[in-house]
Amino acid sequence: MLHVIAGTEAITADMAGMPYYDPGTVEESAERILEFCCEAVRRHNIDCHGVVREGIPARQVLEVADEFHADRIVLCTRSRSKLSKLLLGSVAEQVLRLAKIPVITVGPEARLPVSANTTEQVVLHATTLGEASRPSAALACQIASNLHARLVILHVLPPTNGDHSQKLPPGLDTAATEELRALAADTSGGSSVCIEPRLVHGNPAIEILAESEHRSASLIVMGSTARSGFQNLTRDRTVYKVLAHAHCPVLTLREAQVAIKDDEAARMAIRS
Repeated sequence: MLHVIAGTEAITADMAGMPYYDPGTVEESAERILEFCCEAVRRHNIDCHGVVREGIPARQVLEVADEFHADRIVLCTRSRSKLSKLLLGSVAEQVLRLAKIPVITVGPEARLPVSANTTEQVVLHATTLGEASRPSAALACQIASNLHARLVILHVLPPTNGDHSQKLPPGLDTAATEELRALAADTSGGSSVCIEPRLVHGNPAIEILAESEHRSASLIVMGSTARSGFQNLTRDRTVYKVLAHAHCPVLTLREAQVAIKDDEAARMAIRS
């Protein structure tokens, strides 16, 4: 468990009201709270340690993840007015954009179950069907297997507006359906996971959220290529819209990074 102390958190005031820098007091307080949280986790037979660092939050999260050779990063987002406060430049956005490993985000509207769910669990994987989509599909399948859950692989095509006034390429539905089925078949790989391909038309964020709500999904898995995802959030905020409104945790990963095995190539991809 990591807590990062930003510079302003360590500024306090003396009895005369004069501000002064006191990182020691803030660090001690953070360590006490973290230890309380760690003890609660240890009661479930999970090894847990608290780490307090000072600096730029997103940078510290990424550095500590590297230091401990983390397989996943789990973080939460707080939004006082839903999407309007989930702005570019936030800690979550920077971690999502730069992390080399999958990031699980618990958004402001996530409602985690209090007790074990007796009904069938569902993992929803939203895919672009791009060339780099297979790593995220494989990860979603692995998680579904661990949860003994059904895996729904969703692809969203542009809306047709009912009257087909929007001109879409001929045979687009058929081609997308075939690709979706092929991805589902490749992803299963002989596993026992029940995989359901699903093709819909509409706005990607709205359709992903609607499908998640309809299925009472336990987790949404989203992959993103460098061009269509995290590096273009100012143009396409699908990822952030889902994070801001999903009623379950959302796992995101940069598909391009998963596909690159060479560390130097990965660093070059991040800088570009």
